Amino acid sequence: MSRIRKRFEDLRAQQRRALIPFVTAGDPRPQWTVPLLHELVDAGADLIELGVPFSDPMADGPVIQAADERALEHHVSLRNVLGMVREFRQRDETTPVVLMGYLNPIEVMGYEAFAEAAVDAGVDGVLVVDLPPEEAGEFSALMKARDIDVIFLVAPTTDAQRIAAINACASGYLYYVSLKGVTGANSLDVDSVAARLDEIRAISDLPVGVGFGIKDGATAQAVARIADAVVVGSALVRQIERNAEDQSAMNQAVTAILREMRGMMDA
Repeated sequence: MSRIRKRFEDLRAQQRRALIPFVTAGDPRPQWTVPLLHELVDAGADLIELGVPFSDPMADGPVIQAADERALEHHVSLRNVLGMVREFRQRDETTPVVLMGYLNPIEVMGYEAFAEAAVDAGVDGVLVVDLPPEEAGEFSALMKARDIDVIFLVAPTTDAQRIAAINACASGYLYYVSLKGVTGANSLDVDSVAARLDEIRAISDLPVGVGFGIKDGATAQAVARIADAVVVGSALVRQIERNAEDQSAMNQAVTAILREMRGMMDA
């Protein structure tokens, strides 16, 4: 059983929802990433999505694009990110880590080489934004053979037939994008999200996490009532950008948001 599946099963038994923060590896400085990951866990994270910096992050808004640029200024590569996960595992053997990024760096490394490196580092899941299910067969097989979950996005415009195709390839959880457009958007209609989650659950038994538009405790609490997981990214990355010169202030600002979310989700 993968760490992701076990974490969701444990949370379900506790009648709690997962809180999944996203940060970009190497932003603002590579040596700050692993300490920040531990801070996220201490603040209530159940899983972590760790962004792999990429030069053309087409699904991301300006906040995360800027984070990628800051990381790339330090030449943070996919191998560096895997090294960060390996270092994180020295202290934390239980919190699932999902790498989130784009296909090009994985193709450059090679699917099989990446699969071996990922399992060696302690990666639990991979979400490749620009890998459609129709082209994911070889990649998914290599990952699943190593008990690494392959996570896919489901959009507001995804029809039932495509949700079924995604579900056939996916494991771990599905990531429902609550808004049309890129990351960092502001308006979240919880009722429409709830209706879509009902449609997804009629097709898939996987847990469903909801991201995009979650920025504070109130929105996290509202989404936690209807979803299996709450994913927060841009709200945290904004705080990283604002405190990029002060590691202590950055950690404090990021974890303050996460603690508020955790508290309101559990209330």
